Amino acid sequence: MSTEIRSPSRRFAALAARKINKDTFIQPWPEAGLTAMCSPADPRPSVSLDDDGVAEMDGVRRENFDFIDRFIARYTLDLDVVEEAMNTDSLNLARKLVDIDVPRHEVVRLMAGCTPAKLVDVMGNLNVLEMMMAMAKMRVRRTPSNQAHVTNRKEHPALLAADAAEAALRGFSENESTVGVARYAPLTALAVLVGSQIGRGGVLTQCAVEVAVNLRLAIKGLTSYSETLSVYGTSQAFVDGDDTPWSKAFLASAYASRGVKIRFTSGTGSEALMGHSQGKSMLYLEARCLMVVKGAGSQGVQNGSISCIALPESLPGGVRAVLAENLLATVLGLELASGNDALASHSDIRKSAKLMLQFIPGTDFITSGYSSIPKEDNLFGGGNFDAEDLDDWCVLQRDMQVDGGISPIRETESLKIRARAARAIQAVYAELDFPPITDAEVEAATTAHSSNDMPERDKVADLEAADVFLDGSQTALDVVCALDNKGFVDGAERLLEMLRQRVIGDYLQPAAIFDKNFRVRSGLNDANDYAGPGTGYRLDGERWRALQALPQTTDPKEIISPKVNGNQLFMHEVGPAERGTSPEVVLAVGPAFGEEITETLTGTRHVDVLRAILDGILGEGLSARVMRIYHTSDCAFIGHAGAKLSGSGVAIGLQSRGTTVIHHRDLAPLNNLELFPQAPNLTLDTYRQIGRNAACYALKHPVPPIKLSVDNHARLRLIVKTTLMHWRETQQIEVGAPPIEVRIG
Repeated sequence: MSTEIRSPSRRFAALAARKINKDTFIQPWPEAGLTAMCSPADPRPSVSLDDDGVAEMDGVRRENFDFIDRFIARYTLDLDVVEEAMNTDSLNLARKLVDIDVPRHEVVRLMAGCTPAKLVDVMGNLNVLEMMMAMAKMRVRRTPSNQAHVTNRKEHPALLAADAAEAALRGFSENESTVGVARYAPLTALAVLVGSQIGRGGVLTQCAVEVAVNLRLAIKGLTSYSETLSVYGTSQAFVDGDDTPWSKAFLASAYASRGVKIRFTSGTGSEALMGHSQGKSMLYLEARCLMVVKGAGSQGVQNGSISCIALPESLPGGVRAVLAENLLATVLGLELASGNDALASHSDIRKSAKLMLQFIPGTDFITSGYSSIPKEDNLFGGGNFDAEDLDDWCVLQRDMQVDGGISPIRETESLKIRARAARAIQAVYAELDFPPITDAEVEAATTAHSSNDMPERDKVADLEAADVFLDGSQTALDVVCALDNKGFVDGAERLLEMLRQRVIGDYLQPAAIFDKNFRVRSGLNDANDYAGPGTGYRLDGERWRALQALPQTTDPKEIISPKVNGNQLFMHEVGPAERGTSPEVVLAVGPAFGEEITETLTGTRHVDVLRAILDGILGEGLSARVMRIYHTSDCAFIGHAGAKLSGSGVAIGLQSRGTTVIHHRDLAPLNNLELFPQAPNLTLDTYRQIGRNAACYALKHPVPPIKLSVDNHARLRLIVKTTLMHWRETQQIEVGAPPIEVRIG
């Protein structure tokens, strides 16, 4: 017999068509920088000190330091703790990260004396679960939060304002925007600023553009934070990308001096992408980046591979390396915006699994930009999660009792705040003599899904206004006056308060955000105090009640009323049921059938179900009796009780929800002739066939089992209603009560 297989596997063909196989998976190639962790070229941890400071670090002598080494050695390493930290075994340090009896501040103290190679060595001792446990303890701020992306392809001001307001109402602490055309930046920043403050007070905003322009926007009061300062782990990548650590430190101080919160940006894979990895692992180079961030005096970082995410994900252990880089940021005391923003995979399963590593333990910002707009409008390159996923995200929070930084809102709330924000930016444009925003544009922005729903604007006129605004003397104070003059007093007051807070500077504290009342929550007054079960941030109280209140939540009492659609009064009890003596089929129904409950799970009337079954029995020339079983609500036992009283020994058991069984008295109660457990798949024709087959069993004719389609989603849709119907049926049980014969009216 030939063993040659001529046809391909249909199962493997189906697997090949799955979304996951659109992703790229490669073997490691260390020389090209394509190693997530533990490249052969990664140095071993080492350090030596002399009177001038760090004489050697990770195998490199001072005279051979590149400028990243020099920067780290001078500005990042805590020389008072270096020897203690480096002499502590890496495994011991890793255990301190997950040990609830070792406080966070002690871990941060020791990690301040670790070189980049030492930090990576510590991470190598932790699996993903342990990193998540460590993250819960090590994040800076006690209360997790989230950041939104607000952009659109048409750069439409009314839509930007409306989307920013909705994002603010949904609880995002920061709204980030960017532009397709650089000259739009002033108007985009303005629209997002106005919309955000209309949504709720205290939302921080930025417009991610070229650094010099970004700083000019900040000086005008149009933005309140920035995270456009990128850093890299090799000197050549740094030079090709964004100057030097010193220039970044200077820019950070320039922003801070204007009251602007600053985060740096880094991420695994960027050096490999730029061709300057030096054969090092992605995590080692990221450790160098993070030490530069700390040395430059930034209070935080957005990392988690960011736009490079698909690169580490192509490698073994890539997702683990991304979580490790997130954790490294926290152990260095940096506010963490933990990625999850850029599209990471074609597979919904894979992207959600990656998210859970930050979602469950919580980070300062779960995403460094949740795409609160549709994917096609995201000018950052497509969000990993977007407007279509908001309900999914809110349900995940509710499922796990986890705060992912997004609040559910109702359609009426959304429409109201979007309309007000669009009207507010319309008023500002009118007061500042910008190209007018029409009522039609306001109406479109209120109800729009994406920029495809928006009318076109005169882009030339808008760009001219943007140039005049950026180069002129108008600032956010003029916007405050415009809002106030047009009756948007709440927006004016919130925007003015935001400007006042920039002068105060409290939100420059580590990991600072505002609540809706402009109270600062930071690593100082809201420090992470996780120390094991019962400690740290716990989702409870008002916040937990808010996250439970999904708009789509239903009161279970409304799913099933005491009498579904009223009592049809078609079943009349005639007395205790006796055992039959002639060939027949008994139709046994549950205790609530036709009275407390009058429809099946799918809404088919009980009277019609009975008629269909009886038609099937009578069509085969047999008689039938109907009886109600009071002592049980279990379908198998209902059917068996009927079979014991059937003259032929054959009975049909029927629950109120529609589940059906054909039983025989000689079988064990949990055995049967045929079982029909999925009530949603049963039609009146099916019930007719059930009656026919039961009659054939009674007549001892050959019986082919009834073929049914399978709906794998039926349980998902209907399990709650199933539970409630069965609960109501079970309530009608009368223990010890005999079966009662029933006449159909």
